[in-house]
Amino acid sequence: MTERIIDDVRFQPVEVQLLEPFAIAGGAPAIARNVFVRIRLRDGTVGYGEAAPFEAVSGETQASTLAALDGIAELVLGRDVAQWRRLHAALRPALAGAPAALCGVEQALFDAFARHARVALVDLFGGRAGALRTDITIPAGDAGHAQRSARRAVAAGFGTLKVKVGAGGWEADVARLRGIRDAAPGAGLIVDANAGYTFEQARAFLAGLAAEGIRLRLFEQPVAADRPDELRALERESGVPVCADESVRSPADALRVAAMGVSSLNVKLMKFGVVDALDVLAIARSAGMTCMIGGMVETAVSMSFSAALAEAMQPLCGYVDLDTPLFMADGIVEGGLRYAGEAVSLPAAPGTGVDLERWF
Repeated sequence: MTERIIDDVRFQPVEVQLLEPFAIAGGAPAIARNVFVRIRLRDGTVGYGEAAPFEAVSGETQASTLAALDGIAELVLGRDVAQWRRLHAALRPALAGAPAALCGVEQALFDAFARHARVALVDLFGGRAGALRTDITIPAGDAGHAQRSARRAVAAGFGTLKVKVGAGGWEADVARLRGIRDAAPGAGLIVDANAGYTFEQARAFLAGLAAEGIRLRLFEQPVAADRPDELRALERESGVPVCADESVRSPADALRVAAMGVSSLNVKLMKFGVVDALDVLAIARSAGMTCMIGGMVETAVSMSFSAALAEAMQPLCGYVDLDTPLFMADGIVEGGLRYAGEAVSLPAAPGTGVDLERWF
């Protein structure tokens, strides 16, 4: 169908000031330096995507992402957007080592395809399952900051707090969790070390929480990315569910972690691109795992895409971590997902419902 042919692709670097630094074990960016992607079809339909590189996690930057995208247009122009598997086969080797760039282009491809078909992206992926409920992140910091953040989050209607740990000593992190528990005694707790602990430090941290009577719903990537065997060992020893994040950057990694018996993994589109993420989700479902849908420091462009995928993939995606637009001022993106406390809803519109035209 000639009207589905891609006839234009554009990239727009953006800088978004965060309301507070998004501090994790590896760094604390105060500005999201991302890249918006727009693909236009021959019939005038446009689709949008976002590349959100996070140097502390993947080594990617806005500059490296733009460099990786240079010349990509020639791989997609004149191609049928419905042939997304073939487009992926062309793009993946060209963007090897630049998964955020691949993600931005593939998001725009899927969004354009859904808008051309006049269906919501969530329906393209499998259908609506009701409103999602996201956690909200408490970045790394001191105990006072953690308590204040916890009180604000609960007052705003959030029932699950995701606490970044591993930036300092495990003893300080136990003190932060104690303060959070006291400030928000009814909140569910997830902790994310972003590979910031050794195995022994993670073990000591969990023992410290147990001594305080603090229970976790999930412990995300406590140890180094190249030690996935320690994830399962820690889970078996402690009884706390453990989630692989930095240890899984490809479908092959997902197969390896699944075979080890790790119970959960974090599916961030920026680690894989869209097509590989679909394969990772299929692997996780086949292995009986539970997934988290998360992200880097992304605007509502990419988070709307991830929310559509998470809703369509219920109940596989038992953990939802789609909060980074809440760390940004309003008005950056028109349309897309909406928050009412922890509830995340998607618009009744084709594709993601996002409008980025003012950026282009």
